[in-house]
Amino acid sequence: MHMHHKRDTAMRRRPLAKAITRSLAVTLAVAFAAPAMAQESATRAPADDVAAQPSITTLDNMTVTANKREENIREVAAAITVLGGQQLENLNATQMSDYASYVPGLQLQSSGTPGQTQVSMRGIAALSPGSTIGTYLDETPVGSNSLYQQATLFSLDLFPYDIERIEVLRGPQGTLYGAGAMGGLLKYMTRKPDPSQTEFRIGGGVSDTEGAGEIGTNYRVGMNLPLVQDSLALRVSYARNDIAGYVDNLVDGRRDINEGDQTSARAALAWESDVVDVQFAVMQQKIDSENNGTIALDPVTHEPIAGLSNYIYEDEPFIKDLDHYSLTVDWDLGFADFVSATSYSDTHTSITTDQTLTYGPFTALLELPPGRASLNYTLDLKQITQEFRLTSKSGQPFEWLVGTFYSDEDGDNFQTVPILQADGSPIPGLSTLGDLSIPSTYEETAVFANGSYKFNDVFKLGAGVRFSRNEQDFAQIVTDGILLPIGTNVNSSSEDVFTWSITPQFQVNEDVMVYAKAATGYQPGGPNVLAPGLPPVVDSSMLTSYEIGMKSAFADNRVVLDLTAYQIDWEDIQVASQVNGVSGLVNGGEATSRGIEASAVFRPIDGLTLGLNAAYNDASLDEDFPTIVVPAGPAQVEVNTGLKDDRMPYVPDLTWSLTADWYVPLGGNWSANFGGGVRWVDDRTNATTERQVVRLLDPPTVLDETITEPLVIDSYTAVDLYAAFSNDNWTVRAYLKNATDERAYSTMNDIINQVTDETHHTAASPIQPRTFGVEVDYRF
Repeated sequence: MHMHHKRDTAMRRRPLAKAITRSLAVTLAVAFAAPAMAQESATRAPADDVAAQPSITTLDNMTVTANKREENIREVAAAITVLGGQQLENLNATQMSDYASYVPGLQLQSSGTPGQTQVSMRGIAALSPGSTIGTYLDETPVGSNSLYQQATLFSLDLFPYDIERIEVLRGPQGTLYGAGAMGGLLKYMTRKPDPSQTEFRIGGGVSDTEGAGEIGTNYRVGMNLPLVQDSLALRVSYARNDIAGYVDNLVDGRRDINEGDQTSARAALAWESDVVDVQFAVMQQKIDSENNGTIALDPVTHEPIAGLSNYIYEDEPFIKDLDHYSLTVDWDLGFADFVSATSYSDTHTSITTDQTLTYGPFTALLELPPGRASLNYTLDLKQITQEFRLTSKSGQPFEWLVGTFYSDEDGDNFQTVPILQADGSPIPGLSTLGDLSIPSTYEETAVFANGSYKFNDVFKLGAGVRFSRNEQDFAQIVTDGILLPIGTNVNSSSEDVFTWSITPQFQVNEDVMVYAKAATGYQPGGPNVLAPGLPPVVDSSMLTSYEIGMKSAFADNRVVLDLTAYQIDWEDIQVASQVNGVSGLVNGGEATSRGIEASAVFRPIDGLTLGLNAAYNDASLDEDFPTIVVPAGPAQVEVNTGLKDDRMPYVPDLTWSLTADWYVPLGGNWSANFGGGVRWVDDRTNATTERQVVRLLDPPTVLDETITEPLVIDSYTAVDLYAAFSNDNWTVRAYLKNATDERAYSTMNDIINQVTDETHHTAASPIQPRTFGVEVDYRF
């Protein structure tokens, strides 16, 4: 027997047996993958106004809606971090990667453009296509819960203009927010129309990014108009951000190929009365990028081959277009509040990835020179949701909430792998390596209840339950190509899921609250490809979380401290598998995630606010993933795509950030804010370990064993700075992202020739290079 450990040579060549399983990698790739610091005016805002909080992440007294009722964040028995809209603007945060490192327990990897993001919390990594982190826009969910819409690859990444705050809820939210929120929830809260005052806003800015040949620009306009004083108001906004490119193409010499733009448009009409409030809102967000922000590294040293450059033979455009409509009715019934939240969303995602170095050599099988290939993905999703709930009035010893939820998703997933000769001309008799469509539907109905009883001034007990049923249909239709068998495969599934939570909390004294929480969450299962040896249905992935926490304030609120410790037991993890050349999902393996999170705000003197956020997480597999068996004549190849004790992919053990904000009154109605942050992210792995065993059947003999270890992405430190000057009308601010131009990476993957098994280079997405910008806003 021979054992090999890989990750050591520049042009790695894997054993010949690796070619036997090449169809495994190909089919799994095709079926399941694709590639706040606040400004304050001289007149301080109320304590619960997020715009008045002088730190990137907010812990202070303010209202949050984590439990679907308005509550003080200091009294909610849950781990919550809030980022305010003004704080995000001061940092010039235009995408999730700009602020994720300032939130404890939140991990994000970007593939190089906004919208190509994978998000995880507390070590619950995205190991399959189904969602593990929920996303809400005000009162309604956004994003698919189906296995066939690649929810984990293309998380909603809103351009945060006209966003009042972002609430980050860590840990499972299964009882109130349902499917796909087992790791946590991102809740975008938009600014509501104000029927009492007129406001206009206009602003813009310029930026200069290291390596970019052109200046980045942005502009924004917004207005709030009372149409009927104190009753009816309209709020309208539009923003555009032109992203400067900084990646050059090593193939044809083009510069700045990853330029793109983000746009955000929103209109909201609100009517208020003594009894009923109604809001209708329309939002459109669009991302359009010409190429990914990915560069080529040496596969051994992981040093850039030629600075901020990449090998691109086929352009890699990315487009994500979201249209979201919502209608919310809040009716005061006297004894309780009735809420109806309705939404319709239409999401279009299109991405091309260059596969020339990966699949282009397939032309050698036709005795042709290496060709050009790409993988084209198109995802279309139409989603309707409806929630009704009845909520008791706050402030009573017994507070309760009951509701029902319905969601209807209709999705399409189109994939094609076109291949051409090197000069771009078609190959006779072969236009594509694969042409696949996966239409799917997902229909969910749920009922839920949540309640808490305050026994006295010290002890309060909360609990919640949710019963959900989903029904799904799916088809895999292969019409052309050589990578997958041509034909149609149809399947359906139905599933009942029960989730629960229980939360005791103790008010130790006026300034200290401690709580414990046990809760469950789930990632929906669904129909599988029908093939002998594959289960017809993959079950939900379930987890149970145990958490203890403390929220405290000392020294007349000059020190605010939150501490949380947790353990998460994750079972029935959804894992890609293959039987006789057909790929699908199976439930396999368990994992455990344990961690500690700390958030603190210090105010040593008036006007100066210091912040600390830190998280330690130990997340790993408790057992090997299921073995995939591939027949190979007199032998068989056994593949495990994850091994016991593997770290969760893209989950750092330790992260921390330090922030500072100094507020200075300048006189003449002017004030200044000077601030910044330092963020540190530990090293990560890009995948789990793969073990391949070649076994002779008769007599039973192990011929070869190969262990392919994941890539390790180094830790990094980045510094962000800003200064803002403002009065009642004007704000002028300058910012510096990644001030030291740290060359660190968010994602990393080897680019491997699928014919020779040689590694050409390692593709990596760098964090935002050093970017300096100036912004001006005028309000009147």
